[in-house]
Amino acid sequence: MEETKTVKQTAVYVYEAPVRLWHWVNALSITLLAITGYLIAHPLPAFPGEASDWFVMGYVRFVHFAAAYVFTVGFIGRIYWAFVGNSHSRELFLPKLHTAQYWKELWHEVRWYAFMNREPKKYIGHNPLASLAMLIVVVFGGIAMILTGFALYAEQEGLGSWQDALFGWLIPLVGQSQDVRMWHHWGLWIITLFVMIHVYVAVREDIMSRQSIVSTMISGWRMFKDDRD
Repeated sequence: MEETKTVKQTAVYVYEAPVRLWHWVNALSITLLAITGYLIAHPLPAFPGEASDWFVMGYVRFVHFAAAYVFTVGFIGRIYWAFVGNSHSRELFLPKLHTAQYWKELWHEVRWYAFMNREPKKYIGHNPLASLAMLIVVVFGGIAMILTGFALYAEQEGLGSWQDALFGWLIPLVGQSQDVRMWHHWGLWIITLFVMIHVYVAVREDIMSRQSIVSTMISGWRMFKDDRD
């Protein structure tokens, strides 16, 4: 009689509650920012009847600004938690780009996602390709969207406002407000594309990789599907 091999599943607590909370609040904020940002750039057609009866675009802009504040406060909180949280909370900001092993494993991940490698590696935190993508899009992209968004908002609040004092310098540095608006709008599409790829990869990894992905960002525990290195 053939002996049945027992597959041991181990678990490691990776993502603390503040990191998980930030992830899902950030996801909701980005979704609202993307939808309302698109509508601001491509306004809805005029509504029939008296103009005073409608305030649709006003509500759209309000949701956009409110989500922007939530996104910014969450981003600042996430930076704070990188200092006080566990080692995995710092991976978003400090991937090990200076090591040769990082780039070797990054290339392995590129081949894995391209279906060129048969066997995925195991990672407790983010894999090298994911950490690089999130550093570029989430960290640097998030900073760029905050700067350009509040610079445009400063025009509405006017000279002397705190928005103008903190972010008004960006418009003359870039050129003019329309240039800032263009970069802010490009950021919308870059982040939207990233979110689509991120969701696909997370689901794909949950099915094909050797560790849990989606459930880890809910419970905080990384579950491994085998006991091999």
